[in-house]
Amino acid sequence: MSAPSAGPLVGIRIIEFVGLGPAPFAAMQFADMGADVIRIARPGAVPTLPDPISGRGRPTVEADLKNPADAEQVRRLLDRADALIEGFRPGVMERLGLGPEPLLARNPRLVYGRMTGWGQTGPLASHAGHDINYIAISGALAAIGPADRPMPPLNLVGDFGGGSMFLVSGMLAALLSAQRTGQGQVVDAAICDGTVQLLTMAYDMDAAGQWRSQRDANLLDGGAPYYSAYECADGRFIAIGPIEPQFFELFRKAVGLEEDIHTLRADPGNWPALRERIAARMRTRSSNEWLAELEYSDACVSPVLDMKEAAVHPHLVARNSFVEFDGFVQPAPAPRFSGTPTEARPRPRETLALADALEGWDTRP
Repeated sequence: MSAPSAGPLVGIRIIEFVGLGPAPFAAMQFADMGADVIRIARPGAVPTLPDPISGRGRPTVEADLKNPADAEQVRRLLDRADALIEGFRPGVMERLGLGPEPLLARNPRLVYGRMTGWGQTGPLASHAGHDINYIAISGALAAIGPADRPMPPLNLVGDFGGGSMFLVSGMLAALLSAQRTGQGQVVDAAICDGTVQLLTMAYDMDAAGQWRSQRDANLLDGGAPYYSAYECADGRFIAIGPIEPQFFELFRKAVGLEEDIHTLRADPGNWPALRERIAARMRTRSSNEWLAELEYSDACVSPVLDMKEAAVHPHLVARNSFVEFDGFVQPAPAPRFSGTPTEARPRPRETLALADALEGWDTRP
């Protein structure tokens, strides 16, 4: 079995059916928070994408789910589990005899977490797709990027923001309900649904008449010149975000902009000219020179770092935001818990035998 855990979910048992992207990331969150997670993989399966980090903290068991003996042993594991995570197309688990109905009949407390792009129902449910497709129909992709074209924001908004984190929060809610009522349920986490939820603030702004349909034209999409990134004399970029007047005043004085900037910034029609004035000032000094004066102030100025640089930024180092094991620097668990601290656990190197996994989970009373 996996190593002894720490965290608020110690004692929670979860079976993860190995898939792509958002499902294993959700399982990693549960493992980081102390749950005992076992991954079920097809024998000899080669990962489509490498996962030395997102696969951490939980052992892998190989099982041929088309083999009746293996499938029955997996069902027996699920009889002892609190939750299940799967990220296949709708109908796949049902065809394997591992759909919600038979499993909940055997284990009524089971929380059955389903992670898909389109959801379990709807005209696109049975079709292939990726992050870019899910955020495209959700309204998010149209709002992100330069004015001339949408720009995929990696797969942070869809797969992980609209997908994994909604699966985690939904399953936690269902686990609380199961503890209270004794009844499990299916959690249908669709990336398209979660992404729509992530747009709530944009819908707030639209309802208040403060949203323009064009990209690069709004307060938080790069349109506002005081919420953007600028190139410095050394070719590096710094990010500025002094939205509030008092913070903008600190920024204005530090970079030597005229007082009329406050009046100009209130009208979006003035934003292009204001952007040029700020850009001209930023190009007069190196990023280090600006940061030495502004980073540790309320002017809301930060360096634009790549991932390797982020790992050694003093603030993230002080917070231990990264950990290192198995030869990889990787994100540390988040959020932080005062009473039940979490820890990232290395990925077990050996594949666990299915019989050993079953023996290791005592029958739940």
